[in-house]
Amino acid sequence: MNRSIRKVAVLGSGIMGSRIACHFANIGVEVLLLDIVPKELNDAEKAKGITNEHPAFRNRIVNDALQQAIKASPAPLYSPAFASRIKTGNFDDNLADIKNYDWVMEVVVERLDIKKSIFEKVDALRRPGTLVTSNTSGIPIHLMAEGRSDDFRKHFCGTHFFNPPRYLRLLEIIPTQETDQEIVDFLMHYGDLFLGKTTVLAKDTPGFIANRLGIYALIQTIRVAAEMGLSVDEVDKLTGPVAGRPKSGTYRLSDVVGLDTTVHVANNLYASGEGKDESRDAFVVPDVMQKLYDNKWLGDKSGQGFYKKIKDDKGKSVILALDFNTLEYKPSEKVKFETLEGTKAISDVSKRFPVLIAGRDKAGAFYRKTFSDIFRYASLRIPEISDEIFRIDQAISAGFGWQYGLFETWDAIGVQNMLSVMEGLDMKPADWVYEMVAAGNESFYKVENGKRSYYDIVSKTYRKIPGQESFILLSNLTNNIVWKNAGANLYDIGDGILNLEFKSKMNTMGSEVIEGINKGISLAEKDFRGLVIGNESSEAFSAGANLAMLFMFAIEQEFDEINMVIAQFQQTMMRARYSAIPVVTAPHTLALGGGCELNLHADKVVAHAETYMGLVEFGVGIIPAGGGTKEMALRCSDMYHAGDTELNILQTAFMNIAQAKVSTSAQEAREMNYLEDKDQIVLNRSRLIVEAKQAAIKLADNGYTQPKQRNDIKVQGKTGIALFMAGIAQMRLANYISDHDAKIANKLAYVINGGDLSYAQNVTEQYLLDLEREAFLSLCGEKKTLERMQGLLNGGKPPRN
Repeated sequence: MNRSIRKVAVLGSGIMGSRIACHFANIGVEVLLLDIVPKELNDAEKAKGITNEHPAFRNRIVNDALQQAIKASPAPLYSPAFASRIKTGNFDDNLADIKNYDWVMEVVVERLDIKKSIFEKVDALRRPGTLVTSNTSGIPIHLMAEGRSDDFRKHFCGTHFFNPPRYLRLLEIIPTQETDQEIVDFLMHYGDLFLGKTTVLAKDTPGFIANRLGIYALIQTIRVAAEMGLSVDEVDKLTGPVAGRPKSGTYRLSDVVGLDTTVHVANNLYASGEGKDESRDAFVVPDVMQKLYDNKWLGDKSGQGFYKKIKDDKGKSVILALDFNTLEYKPSEKVKFETLEGTKAISDVSKRFPVLIAGRDKAGAFYRKTFSDIFRYASLRIPEISDEIFRIDQAISAGFGWQYGLFETWDAIGVQNMLSVMEGLDMKPADWVYEMVAAGNESFYKVENGKRSYYDIVSKTYRKIPGQESFILLSNLTNNIVWKNAGANLYDIGDGILNLEFKSKMNTMGSEVIEGINKGISLAEKDFRGLVIGNESSEAFSAGANLAMLFMFAIEQEFDEINMVIAQFQQTMMRARYSAIPVVTAPHTLALGGGCELNLHADKVVAHAETYMGLVEFGVGIIPAGGGTKEMALRCSDMYHAGDTELNILQTAFMNIAQAKVSTSAQEAREMNYLEDKDQIVLNRSRLIVEAKQAAIKLADNGYTQPKQRNDIKVQGKTGIALFMAGIAQMRLANYISDHDAKIANKLAYVINGGDLSYAQNVTEQYLLDLEREAFLSLCGEKKTLERMQGLLNGGKPPRN
């Protein structure tokens, strides 16, 4: 069936409903968002003379919810302008409109009776063939479909998004026994391709996959921490990035989700587990969680939970952590464990796991207990919640932001090694694990000929993970590396296309990466058709230039060396623009400073929707000098029209650089002119490299020819400089900026306006590059610049909005 989704109706405008509506708006779908009519007029409505028949009253609940969502942080919309794609209404007046919609999604309160009442009305009003789904996080899907028409039941399914829907990648698809397979296949494909989700097929069991295992892991972690006397800060350190998990760790995650939500899900899992789950008692809420719940210390929604944010005497925000012994809050403390110290030099998370498990201190004991427990529990949930281990790993990784799933982590530690640890703690896994090992199989996953296979428990063989043909996974292509150095790998990804992967810390751009870019272009020009620059890092496409070497030269006042480094960087960026083959970049997460400049010079950018891009050098005391300032002057020049709007256009670019502004999405990067109309935005991060490869092939097939450097860049000269400097002087007088900020801004104004020219005129790219480099060199000699560089190198963060 040729099914398309143009219009979606979302029933329920709470936290999930409003944000799901926003995410559909993000992808260009027309959305109808409905909720209940208020019971009575409020004081403000009475004062305005509004009656209970007025739309402002009848749609108050849905409109307030949508506005709260739009103003929320993190933002649910890629751009505020996309809110215009959402139409609001109420169940009494507008539910009949669903007959014109392709997909009706229920997101009302988690009560079966209310959901069934809604579906009874939907069944009577919908067009035959319309998709109907529920976003429930735990109510059995088949119960909601009871009593509905045959057509309704065939087109009904569970679609469980995770909060926040824009950012968390998991979408669980939960069919009933009566759901048409065509509907299941469509939703699996649509969620992946259009919504950018990792779509995981789940069984209609309590908590489905991710919540069943994720809530188990969260509660058991809190229980083990209490037994071991570990603090809030210690646990969140142990369960954060060092273990390949989000910075929120365990307790912070609970605060964000809401303790009431966690307790509610845990209670439901306990109630539904009688006679079915040997570990049912694990879902009994630990004492410390119950105390917080009773105190209504629910986390962010109540202002305090395991953490509490206050203002100190100077008005600065301070984060306090709960002391379990006193139930009082105290300043967060720096955490240090010998085991964690041993992982500092290990950048590959998978290689940290054996070190964490082997630790002889309290941290090592914590990892052995918690890993053993969740591995045991996950192995026993097959085939109850899933027939395949890869679905479990996908659900945990995408739903909770873990870099590695449970069985992937077990593989990294070593299956037999972990079995010994588990047996020593009397936490033996399911029998099928022992059968797998006894048959001579040493891992849950294998990679053969660039394709990944998983151990299938029923057939006792390895089977290819389905859907891989849609993706290119560099981690599976180690046999395709054609060149490498310490900071970069070059892969042959087929069809005449090379892929350059950065391998430095945060994928910063030092000499090895610069060598890799030039080598990639040279090899592609000689033996291939195009070059893609992309990687699978969870941290950054590139956090910018490697400041360590630059700082060393600046301290020693080695300006000739700095000049040579910057000149080489500029030449490399220009080579990416003016090579004989198409160069396509595939940015994601962070693309800052030099990482942004590389994208500015690509023939095409294929960006993940969640790309945070910006020229942030100003925050370090310098200006963009890898062609970034030049490129923004060039792009502004291409936008100029007759009249005095030219300086307004240029001023926007100037302010973006001077404020070190970073886009909050790829869409905003486009609005900031960092991405152009020719560039592409991809929703699913896993598809990024394959889409970039296709873009490179298309450019090559269309007869790509080497472009020529530009000599028609219109700059404003002294007129623009004078205007910008006047504004800078006013900001300094008002104490909005420091003397050093003013100095950097003046240098930027000089370069982006084309220098000391008497009138507006056209200049070449090389002319602007030379101005960039000259300004950069002069700023590297400033004491304040060196202090800022040192601060960043000592653990500071790249400047953000």
